Amino acid sequence: MSVAGTYNTVVKSPMGDQSGTFTVVPGDDGKTFTGSMAGGMGSMDVKDGTIDGDTLNWKMDMTVPMPMTLNCTANVEGDQMTGTVNAGAFGDMPLTGERQG
Repeated sequence: MSVAGTYNTVVKSPMGDQSGTFTVVPGDDGKTFTGSMAGGMGSMDVKDGTIDGDTLNWKMDMTVPMPMTLNCTANVEGDQMTGTVNAGAFGDMPLTGERQG
């Protein structure tokens, strides 16, 4: 099954649960993807997105509440996504999501 789609996500952060919408748009090669994460703190574009089977790896540049690069990984099983968002000194934050539609 393709990892493509739009997911309703929740990241459990030190500032509480952060709900968002994560869009995955696979490239023509099937090994890369683009997309974005949009939520209460604005929108961040996917950088360096890669696909390895059902596993996604990507980075996002956060600006609010402070600038930092987030390193993310997630596994997609059916319509469910589980993974982590690494926020540097703040450590790993659990990520969950469900595909829309």
